[in-house]
Formats: sequence, C-alpha cells, structure tokens
Amino acid sequence: MDAINSQGEDVPAAARRHRVVIIGSGFGGLTAAQQLEDADVDVTLVAMTGHHLFQPLLYQVATGILSVGEIAPSTRLVLRDQKNVTVTLGEVDQIDVAARTVHAQAGHVDFTLEYDSLIVAAGANQSYFGNDHFERWAPGMKTIDDALELRGRILGSFELAELTEDPEERRKLLTFVVVGGGPTGVEMAGQIGELANRTLKNSFRRIDPAEARIILLDAAPGLLPPFGEKLGKAAQKRLEELGVEVMLNAMVTDVDATGVEVKEEDGTTHRITTACKIWSAGVQASPLGKMIADQTEAEVDRAGRVQVTKDLSVPGHPEIFVIGDMMSLDKLPGVSPVAIQGAKHVAKHITREVAGKQTPADRPPFKYFDKGSMATVSRYSAVVKMGGIEFHGFFAWVMWLLVHLAFLIGFRNRLATLFSWGMHIVGDHRSHLSSTARFVYGRRAIDRVYGEEIPRSRIDPTS
Repeated sequence: MDAINSQGEDVPAAARRHRVVIIGSGFGGLTAAQQLEDADVDVTLVAMTGHHLFQPLLYQVATGILSVGEIAPSTRLVLRDQKNVTVTLGEVDQIDVAARTVHAQAGHVDFTLEYDSLIVAAGANQSYFGNDHFERWAPGMKTIDDALELRGRILGSFELAELTEDPEERRKLLTFVVVGGGPTGVEMAGQIGELANRTLKNSFRRIDPAEARIILLDAAPGLLPPFGEKLGKAAQKRLEELGVEVMLNAMVTDVDATGVEVKEEDGTTHRITTACKIWSAGVQASPLGKMIADQTEAEVDRAGRVQVTKDLSVPGHPEIFVIGDMMSLDKLPGVSPVAIQGAKHVAKHITREVAGKQTPADRPPFKYFDKGSMATVSRYSAVVKMGGIEFHGFFAWVMWLLVHLAFLIGFRNRLATLFSWGMHIVGDHRSHLSSTARFVYGRRAIDRVYGEEIPRSRIDPTS
C-alpha cells in the first residue's frame, strides 16, 4: 500500500522512511518527537490542541499569577526547526491495530495516518469516579479552558459577594471548596488563601476578602499521601495558617449548583453551601487506552491505563508504545519525569531498530530514575521528597521554583515566568486577574448547542 508523505504526495512503500505517529503533545509526546530528530524516520505528531501544556503550573493561570502563553507554547513553533516532524491538529477517535492506522478529526476535516511505529501519549483527564455530572459544577484542572473557567468562577464569586445584600448569599459566594488533597488540590487551596488574604486585601469596599471560607476536602486520612505523613502534616499546618479548613476522611457524595454533600468517616453526612467548587480528586487515562486493549492482549487498570511490557510496548505488538499517564508499569506515578524518561527510552529504541542496530527482542527494560517529588503550598513554602530525604519550608520552595523553571519550554517563557513570579513574590502582584463571562459560561453554552458527546475538536479546532 502506498502512503502519503508530509507534503501530501504519494510515495511508493519501498521508498518511504519508517513512519512514526505520536499521539499527544504533552511531556511524553513532545519529548519523543524531539528525541527522534536525528533518526531516519518521518514523524507525525497529532494532538487535539496546538500547544504543549505545562500542566503543573496550570493552577497559577487559574489564580492569576501566570498567563496562558507562559505555560502553553505552540507545539508547531517548538518543533518548526525539526525537519522530520509534521505537527497535525486533530482529535484521535480510532486506532486500527491490525491496519496500523490512526483516524482523527479536526473541525470538519477527517483524516487517517499510517504508521510503522506508534507512540501513544494522550495523557489523562479528570476522574469523577463515575459521577461525571459533577463536572458541570466542579471543573477539574487539566486544560487551559479549565483554568480560565476557574479563574472566572473564583474572581466572579468575590465580585458578586460585593454586590449582594443577602448575608446568606454572601456566605455562599465567599465559600470555596477544593476536592482532592493531592499536589493540585493543596496548591490550589493555598493560592486561593493567598488571593483572599493578601492580593485582594483592601480592593473591595463592602466585603473583606479575608473572610472567605476555603475548604480542602479529601477522603484519605492525610494530605499528599505519596509524600508521606510528615510532609502531609507540614502542608496541612501551612494551609491552616492561611485560613484553609482541611477536612480529611470526608468523601464528596454529591455536587450541585449551590453546594456539596459530604460523608464523614462515621457515616454521617452534611452539606456545605458554596458557589465555587474545584475538583482535583483523581485522574482517568485517555479512552484510547481501552481502545488499544480491546484489540490486543493488553489489559487496562481501574484508571484506564494500559498495562505495558517492560520495554513500554503493548503485549504482542512491539510497534505500539504507551507512555506517560496512559501506561501502567511497576506502580509508577503519573508525573512528568516518568513521561519524559519513557519517551526517551522509546525514541532510543526506535532509532536503533530503524538503523538495524537491534531488534525488538533486544530491548532492555525501562528503568525509571526517581529524582523525587515536590509540591508548593504557598509563597515561601513547599514540600520535597527525594528518596529517603524529606524537607519543607523556604529551601524546598526555592528548589521547587528552580526545577519548574527549568522544565518550561523556551528561554522567553522562562524569562516571562521568572518576571511574573518576581512581581508576585516581591509585591504580591498578579498581572493576570482578568476574566470574562465567556470563561465561566462558555462550556455550558457549547453543551446546550452541540450536546455533550460532540468531540472537542469539532467545536473549536484551536482549543
């Protein structure tokens, strides 16, 4: 069968180079494309957004510290000098393992890509544990749209509280509930606390933002479980100093427009009345994982992650690799270093096999080098776990800043982020506190017009 090359011309099968299709432009997908720069392959990277999102800093967009552009550079521009890569916008809706094809769509355009090697790095979405209707009232924190919507909801709550004459309505508007005690939930609760107690101080005439009630809920007995009890308690103490109420062993059983229902450890339930809810309690891998598993010998775990072999390939299909948040192997966490190291491992072996230096049977197993974990709690406070070493406070916070700055793509983005952080640290200025009603209500309007099942790429191919 003939294929279509990157210029859209028919190429005889015998004359074409090895074709690598990468699904996803996150840490795994982008790193894999970059690592194949010197390989004798043609790479097509297909993703449903045109940017590479630095997701760990998304909460800072939601709370006005950083702009979207600082953490989401254009994938096309990042890879424009890499001549063997073609960047394609599209949402993959079908993978045919037997035919070795990927079908995708962007706007009104449908297209099919053929591959010799496939790298699936489509990431994960927010999980509501079977209660997907919660999303309407409690957005997650996985996309730029989520961050902008939450920014609008947070700022809008303060604005409406300034206007209302009803004390009960004001209390509801000034109550913020964050669900999930992992890094994202802790970081988000801390930033709302700083926003209320510092940034917005003296900026309203009828309300005191410091009177805001900020609640962090988690069904677990402690915050930041992967970091251990000591660091979890340190994070909790710092949050409580900011005025955040930490409720542990508390499971959310329902979410609606005006509040959340919470079930305590003893089985009792109570309701928290709140206008602004934020969900960060779990993740679910892309449905592409199950699509692959249904056609192969692979299995998926409860989170939808594909259980890969030791070399990160799909059982029985050495030409298909699954990396990042979509893979399940040795209980590795869904963090960016795992995705980056996995991408490098896969790209290395594709390069060697195309050059005839090894066969799939010769691949060594993937070995993850754990450089540690870190999370920021507030200004001047973070927690860091590096092997058996645990510490928190100012030094941990400085380390967090340096590591995240290094992981950003491009000198300009690093410089702009450093400037924004400097303004925030020195004078508590947040330069990106703008919001519009479209940020808040846009998703609901789209759902009403198009229906909730329509693929995202058909609604806005540039989102």
